[in-house]
Amino acid sequence: MSKSSTYVNTLTPAQIKQLQEILLARGWAFEALPYAHWRAKSGKNNVVAYQSGRVTVQGPEMADLVQFTLEPEILKEARFGYEAEWAAEENPAMFQPHAGIDESGKGDFFGPLVIACCYSDADIARKLLSAGVTDSKAIGSDKRIAELAKVIRDTVDGRYSVVTIGPAAYNRMYESFQNLNRLLAWGHARALENLLAKVPDCPRAISDQFGRKESVLRALRERGRTIVLEQRPKAEADVAVAAASILARDEFVRRLEQLGRPYGLVLPKGAGPLVLQRGRELLAQAGRESLPGLVKMHFKTFNQL
Repeated sequence: MSKSSTYVNTLTPAQIKQLQEILLARGWAFEALPYAHWRAKSGKNNVVAYQSGRVTVQGPEMADLVQFTLEPEILKEARFGYEAEWAAEENPAMFQPHAGIDESGKGDFFGPLVIACCYSDADIARKLLSAGVTDSKAIGSDKRIAELAKVIRDTVDGRYSVVTIGPAAYNRMYESFQNLNRLLAWGHARALENLLAKVPDCPRAISDQFGRKESVLRALRERGRTIVLEQRPKAEADVAVAAASILARDEFVRRLEQLGRPYGLVLPKGAGPLVLQRGRELLAQAGRESLPGLVKMHFKTFNQL
């Protein structure tokens, strides 16, 4: 796999239009170019969609655009950055036995906090990469998340764990911990402990860097578990962590839908204006006493209702 800053592929007219809409939504500037549908620029990065269907992506952020947008959202396949042969050469540790941990719901006012842990080895890693498993944040469709989550569960054959902390339990724990990183450390340790009960010889685990890893290790030692834990920025580049992020997101989406159903409402993700509006609707419909079972009460949004 070339490490150059230029990527070239051929897209259908529908895929070119989809790419254009994504870039427009992200604020890219468009201009005309001979023999091209358009050229889009953002900083030092540019994308050209030629009338022949050929698309070129250039610039320092080329890899992220291809790996986290073009392939998962438009091409529905993972070749660049997750192509197994190249990945094995560039990152052999990703093909050794280990676990990945990630969470979903941390930044969402409504719904639970979900932490997932997923085991991987050489065979599993190749299968997951071939299936297009990538960081859940790069996948814009809940349907695609659900499809990949099923592939992951089938592939790892039970060697995963999902810990769901519903809003009511989350609020009680946050009041006790008084710190989100400590709560996350507890959840990561519990998910990893559950995974180790299924794969006791798993030698190491990887997670994103959110706090002092000693907090996770201490929580594990209290339960008689020891493991090498690595925390790193952009840990989702590891396929086991990416798989965990998809499992966590799939469970979060499912639980969020369940929470809104009794009220006849779709609870939105995130913490923006729509979330505030829906929170006020719930407050009017069900009263303040219902909110601890639906929302994360330490969010600033709670005080704006």
